[in-house]
Amino acid sequence: MSNKLINMQQVRLIIHHLLRGSSQRQISKELSLSRNTVKLYVDRLVCCSCSLEELQVQDEHTLSQIVYPCLQQEALDPRRLDFNQRIAGFIHQLTLTGVTRLLLWQEYKQKVPGGYAYPQFCELLSREKKFSQASMHFQYEPGDMLLVDFAGDSLSYVVQQTGEVVSCPVLVCVLPYSGFSFVIALPDAKLPNVIKALNHCLAFIGGVPLNLKTDNMKQIVSRSCRYEPVFTEAIQQWALHNNITLQAARPRKPKDKAPVEAEVKLSYQRIYAPLRDRTFFSLEELNAAVMVKLLEHHKRPFQRKEDNRFIQFHSQEKQCLQPLPPEAFVIRHAVEAKVQKNYHIILGEDWHQYSVPFTFIGKKVQAIYDTATVEVYYNHERISLHKRSYKRHGYTTLHEHMPEGHRRYMEQKGWNEDYFLECAQKIGQSCKAYMEKIFENKKFTEQTYNACLGILSLEKQYGPQRIEAACRRALVGRNFNYRTIKDILTSSSDKKEQGIESDFFTPPPHDNLRGAEAYQ
Repeated sequence: MSNKLINMQQVRLIIHHLLRGSSQRQISKELSLSRNTVKLYVDRLVCCSCSLEELQVQDEHTLSQIVYPCLQQEALDPRRLDFNQRIAGFIHQLTLTGVTRLLLWQEYKQKVPGGYAYPQFCELLSREKKFSQASMHFQYEPGDMLLVDFAGDSLSYVVQQTGEVVSCPVLVCVLPYSGFSFVIALPDAKLPNVIKALNHCLAFIGGVPLNLKTDNMKQIVSRSCRYEPVFTEAIQQWALHNNITLQAARPRKPKDKAPVEAEVKLSYQRIYAPLRDRTFFSLEELNAAVMVKLLEHHKRPFQRKEDNRFIQFHSQEKQCLQPLPPEAFVIRHAVEAKVQKNYHIILGEDWHQYSVPFTFIGKKVQAIYDTATVEVYYNHERISLHKRSYKRHGYTTLHEHMPEGHRRYMEQKGWNEDYFLECAQKIGQSCKAYMEKIFENKKFTEQTYNACLGILSLEKQYGPQRIEAACRRALVGRNFNYRTIKDILTSSSDKKEQGIESDFFTPPPHDNLRGAEAYQ
């Protein structure tokens, strides 16, 4: 008999031919089966307690028990029994660094000289590993779960002023029922920014699922455990604020969160890859591009089923989410700091310095900060407000916090011809034209800055109208400097109504003038 069993349809045809009185030779020819095979099945049918007519109406299960009787399981040989006892240890040893099948077999043969040869050893080991690696399908309910994980690869942007490339970790969140996801790049992977990203995620999906499940990332899980993981206090406060239950995957069990693992892979294909040749100059610009590609991903049709993630989420899952809380959860920290001689305080978490008004040098102040802003208070009064910066050992300085001398120095660092011409344009066209003449008549442009600064400073005393009139009057001359404008304004020559050109070159008439006749 062949090792391949015949199907039940052929068994029923054998019964049919037997009822018609066909011989085994005829049945063999009709069904294209060997005579020995037909004889074996006929003997089993005939030897049972049922007649052929009764066999013809039996169901598949009963008939199969008759033609395929349960054979007694052959006793395993001692080698196999010994190997089965050792196989769990073999599979565990293969997870250790540097352990190979060949090494395990060599150690096995030293302990069991009559054991299996290497090919059979590997075959039995592979078969057992295949059974131990079986995967389970999880059925998710709409609005029940949000899975969260960090992508293994990061995105980056370039600081335009310095050319520094800043690497940004990427957080991926997905609702496994619909596959609707959220992807965002973060300044760093610390807990405050993770919570801020989770707030953005809930706002993006427009609701709150019942549960949040993540791996054992240290920002969320302070002590991992298969049965009772311990979560950090801040994330527990976030969960209470949003009425969401926290869960953690089992340690070293990535299949517990397989949908988000798959979503990370899709993010590489549909977000990372299309953006690989683009250069971004801020985190905001980077995340804006990520969002565009994410929306395209949501509207791409599913493979092997209808609709897309956007349609499935909005039609089946969004209405199952809990409502968002009135305000997003924010972690705010409060620390005391002393204002340094450079009128800055140091935020120790990032070692970044923020300015306060210089009059508070030496004072003790309180800094209250979150992921977005830094506020500085003195005696419960806010004296400074800054945007949070994560650049270590950097400075954030406001111009109005500087002493007068420091302001002038910083202004001078930013002086150039365009700066002064722009300021002159605000006064008038004649003032701008006069400053252009100043720049044209100096070999070194920087030498003109003080003259231009002096002319602009006269605006406070005389007003823009008189400055414009003085410059218009001085444009007909040949010397272009600060002193000319100052003299015109001091003598009020800009107020005279006579013609500018003749009045500028012709002295006014008086009795002391002498002509050529005085020298006869």
